[in-house]
Amino acid sequence: MDSHADGDTTLAALAHASALIASFFGPILFLVLGDDDDELVRENAKNAINFQITVIVLTLIAAVLTFLIIGLFLLPLIGLLDLILVLIATVKANNNEIYSYPLTPDIV
Repeated sequence: MDSHADGDTTLAALAHASALIASFFGPILFLVLGDDDDELVRENAKNAINFQITVIVLTLIAAVLTFLIIGLFLLPLIGLLDLILVLIATVKANNNEIYSYPLTPDIV
């Protein structure tokens, strides 16, 4: 579910894109750097953090499953899914939208 909010679209988009380089540390940085009253940056950064935590958990599960061979197929799939969804989220955030990743729980 996407919603619209006014705010700094550049920081909101970078909150998502930074996850490609720095996992959940990038979005945390933008959550801290963004103004407290900037809902667009705050919500997009939180959603990016939640998704990256989910990706880390899935990666750990897939790593364990490499002993059963299935993890060898899951690891690249998780990486590709991460890349595609982060790129979609970056574009949406740049268009003043709060992007919620699919099947991602609200952890933060």
